[in-house]
Amino acid sequence: MNSFCIFGFSQIIFVAMETRPAFDDIYMELAVNLAKRSHCIKRHVGAVLTKDTRIISIGYNGPPSETHNCDEEWPDVGCPRDSKGGCSLAIHAEQNAILYAVKNKTSVEGATLYVTLSPCLACARIIYSMRILRVIYLNSYAEHKGIASDEGVEFLKTFGVECNKYEGKLDNVTHMI
Repeated sequence: MNSFCIFGFSQIIFVAMETRPAFDDIYMELAVNLAKRSHCIKRHVGAVLTKDTRIISIGYNGPPSETHNCDEEWPDVGCPRDSKGGCSLAIHAEQNAILYAVKNKTSVEGATLYVTLSPCLACARIIYSMRILRVIYLNSYAEHKGIASDEGVEFLKTFGVECNKYEGKLDNVTHMI
């Protein structure tokens, strides 16, 4: 165990520290906590965009700002469904993170995306188009949807985006997803 000292008010306090957490662990833990902000009653997903070990944007799934909060408007069934059975209002967590960065004139090219659910195919196309280089995901979209494969992950890997399932250790978080 490492230790460090804190100086203050003429006291010296030594605090024991565990091994320093890896950035992957820090950012995935943040993504899991962001998922708790979601208003979706079907699935909570969080995302963190980073570049050069700095957070450049965050997001979670839900309706566009100033529309409806699904858990408040339709608490029993969620938002109305589109013609394919999907949420008619939802913006995915990774889309929200990318949109917020771009809206604030922050380049996402070369970034890493941490997301609690692997990207769907539509999100994968956006991730690739925005030149995000690395995606770390916690849970499988295919397992959630009951489909054969993670099409988004396969798409990203086909076109050279590093895409890996998170294998680290999360501290003090409850898996809501």
